[in-house]
Formats: sequence, structure tokens, C-alpha cells
Amino acid sequence: MEEILVLFGRLITAMFTPFTRENNIDWTRLEECIERLIATGSDAIVVSGTTAESPNLTHEEKLQLFQFTLKKAAGRAKIIAGTGSNNTDQSIQLTKEAEETGVDGIMLVSPYYNKPSQEGLIQHFKAIAESTRLPIMLYNVPSRTSVNMSVETMVHLTEVDNIVAIKEASGDLGQISQLIAGVADDIAVYSGDDKLTLPILAVGGAGVVSVASHLVGNEMKEMINAFFSGEIQKAIALHKKLLPVFEGLFITSNPVPLKYVMAQKGWCEPYVRLPLVEMDEEAKAFTNDWMQKIL
Repeated sequence: MEEILVLFGRLITAMFTPFTRENNIDWTRLEECIERLIATGSDAIVVSGTTAESPNLTHEEKLQLFQFTLKKAAGRAKIIAGTGSNNTDQSIQLTKEAEETGVDGIMLVSPYYNKPSQEGLIQHFKAIAESTRLPIMLYNVPSRTSVNMSVETMVHLTEVDNIVAIKEASGDLGQISQLIAGVADDIAVYSGDDKLTLPILAVGGAGVVSVASHLVGNEMKEMINAFFSGEIQKAIALHKKLLPVFEGLFITSNPVPLKYVMAQKGWCEPYVRLPLVEMDEEAKAFTNDWMQKIL
């Protein structure tokens, strides 16, 4: 586990992609975001994950994002490239190209829409793993993919040498507990839900791949550090304080609420790419309310 924590750390941010009014990547805002994430405690940054609107990024844009983030981070945070998709061959191609850029690892989401069997999931991930020497984090998020990786499947996949971590976003603490109990001690299981960070740490998790750390990175790092230093009541207090942020960022599809909040803070424009759309007035009013209380 220590080797993986050196590689990825405990607080990983799934970074968003800012867009201009013309629907292009806003590189100036992205650079500002990278600097802010590093300054507020992110040990690693996932580029082109769900929060980045990866289904709406082109192959070329993803490679540009990997290269840009690597250059701007300049070794101050590890860079994990999101190269997974529901097309195995395309995932292999992007993974190979990502490796050439010099990223520190890759994250592979479960194939979506195809609805593969558990054996199909195993063969998909093994094929990609065999194409690279990079360390791999698997990403289980059945609410978006329609397929839940079983504990048995995930444990089996961690027997592949370069599959070293799992981002678990099933929301099922029982499943996550069984997974942590079932994998070897050198496999890191990360929370894929901000609000489950502390509960997952309590059952042996390594950390979190976070959305909220765009806004409350220092506080999240403080909560994680408090837990591991034995200051449990402090960690619980921080969890309670941050809960409205954790829940508020997911009142509609991620990253729509995140972009709205960041726009209110002057950090980006709220633009998302279709088929996502900006929040309606009711959702904005709800968001403004918790923002005023917490941020």
C-alpha cells in the first residue's frame, strides 16, 4: 500500500475541463485550476475522467489535456490519465499514447452502454493492462455504466501486476468493505464518492478521488490527515461540516453543479457541452443557499 500511496497519494482530484463560450477548452482557466488543486492539497490529478466530461472530449483533446497538465504540474502532483471507454481497442490506443506523454498512471472506467458480463469486464481490463507498463486504477461506477463490477471480479483483476488501485463509486459500503477485505494489502481502494470518504477510510480505504476538492481541498486533506493521525472526532466534525458540499455537487449530473459554483467564485464559466446543460433556476437557488453557508 505504501508504494501506491507514494504513487497516487490520498487526495486525488478528478479535474474538470473549463470551456469557453465558443465551446473550446479554456486553457487559461485550466492552468489556474491546476495551480489551485496543487496548492490545496491534491496529491494527484485525474485528467479526462467523468468530471472532465470525458465522453464529450475528442481523442486529440484528451491527449492535449494530458500533455498540458503534465507540463503545468511539473512534478508537483501525479497525473493520472482517464483512458477508459466502452471500446476496448480505442482504450488501448489512447492508453498507449497517454503512456508516451509521460503520465504517472491511468484510470479505466467500466465499459458503459455495452452491458458486458463479468467475464467481459475481466477480458476488457486485462487487454488494456497488457498494452501498458503504467500502473492502473480501475473505476467502478454502476450509476453511470449500468454494470456493477462484482467483488469477485475486482479481486480477480487485482492479480494483474499493474492493476494497483480501484476507485469504488458503487455507493454500497458493504460491497466496498468486502472488496477491501478481499484484495491484497498492497492494493489501494479509493472512495469514488466524496460523502463516503470517511466511512471508506474507516473500513480500510486509502483515500478519495474527489470532485469537492476543487472547492474544499484543504479541508478534505485535513479530514483525511485527522483520521490517520487518530483524531477521529476532528475527522467526524469536518465530515459533517463538508456534507452539504458533498451532496450539493451532485443534485444534478456532475460536473454541472461544480461548474456553476466555480463560476460564482470567478474561477471559470459555467459552460458544459451537450448533452449536458446548465442548472435550472431552482437548482441554482438551492446551490446558492448552501454556498453561502459553507463556502
